[in-house]
Parts: sequence; C-alpha cells; structure tokens
Amino acid sequence: MMAEGRFREDLYYRLNEVTVRVPALRDRPADAIVLASFFLRRFAAEYGRTARGLAGSALAAIRDYSWPGNVRELENRVKRAVVMTEGPLVSAADLDLAAGEDEGKSLDIRAARARAEREVIQLALTQAGANLSKAAKLLGISRPTLYDLMQQHQLGVDG
Repeated sequence: MMAEGRFREDLYYRLNEVTVRVPALRDRPADAIVLASFFLRRFAAEYGRTARGLAGSALAAIRDYSWPGNVRELENRVKRAVVMTEGPLVSAADLDLAAGEDEGKSLDIRAARARAEREVIQLALTQAGANLSKAAKLLGISRPTLYDLMQQHQLGVDG
C-alpha cells in the first residue's frame, strides 16, 4: 500500500515499532501439546463434557502431525474431540489423527531414552498446566533439575 501511495510511510514506521515473528505450529511440537491441553480444558468446561486429558496416543499424534492448518486446525480438532468423546481421555482417534508411528525411530538406546525423557517432561508440563513447580513434583525431581532437563531437550516454559 505504501508503494501505491495508499498508506503513509511515516505512519507505517510509527505503528511498526515491534515486529513479532511466530513460527508455524509444525515447528513447535511442544507448543501444540500445551495448546491442545488448554483447548481441551476450555471446551470441556464450556460444553460440560467429561474429557479431562489427552491419552498417550493423542499426545504422540499431536506431536507428530504437521499442522497445515496451524493453531486453528488444532483448536477445531480438539473441540470436535471433546464434544464427541465419551471417556475421560481424548485419544488420537478422537482427534481424527493417526497415532504416532514408531517406524523410522532410531533404536539407539540413548536416543530412545532421550525421546522417552522428553515425552514424559512434556506430559508432566501438560498435566501441570505449564506450572514448573507442579511438573517437577509430578516427575519426582527438583525445579532446578527440571530447568536443566528442559534446556537439555530444548523445551520452552510452555512445554
């Protein structure tokens, strides 16, 4: 619009003080899990449903899916799952996602331990609502240890 003379350049620079770049959800798998948990709690309360959490298959499917529709797709899938599921846990099938595949995963014991550790930390953060003290307590470790593990696995405060 500035190039066409339909928007004043000085006004653009006055309004554009801070630019925030947010990567796509596919580039933030831990965020997808935290967001899914948030949406689940919100929709369960809003619709009076019994869904209380995400099953392991759902966590794996959310982590492994590429999310071409970004956050809106995640929100819609979780909403549909919360409304349609009868049990306390939402599964990958409820989300209409294939459960995480084990094919192609390294069989190296160190890599498998790292994957398992990362997944259990993500699960604890999700169940604790991203509260680090609660997550550390769930994991049976201290908060400083949790901070170290999160840094080691490149996990943000939000999972």
